[in-house]
Amino acid sequence: MAHDLREKAHHASTFAHSPYSKAKVGAAVETADGKTFLGCNVENASFGGTVCAERVAIWKAVSEGHKKMKRIYVYTHDGWPPCGMCLQVMTEFADGNLEVTFGDHMGKETTKKLKELLTNAFTPDHME
Repeated sequence: MAHDLREKAHHASTFAHSPYSKAKVGAAVETADGKTFLGCNVENASFGGTVCAERVAIWKAVSEGHKKMKRIYVYTHDGWPPCGMCLQVMTEFADGNLEVTFGDHMGKETTKKLKELLTNAFTPDHME
């Protein structure tokens, strides 16, 4: 099921700007209405200006009016999971059942629900 997003995330990783870490990360997010948006990591010499692939993909979706995410695939050579900041951003635009898959260059994949990766998340509901 995640195969379509895997290929897109892998392709997105080829555009990564990662001169410092050399890590090439790609993400593909599918919105609730079936649109797909891609992102790659973009590093910056100040490090604080660096943005992860997952956030790039989500922000591209949001910037085009899509605020509900259905599933996301994150590709790295070694199959890294999303960082905490990216999980928090996912929480803003998806419920705990968001399907999060991360995979590596050998085809190994792990799929979890967002609520499994970020337990006791600080959600928009806390702001009401």
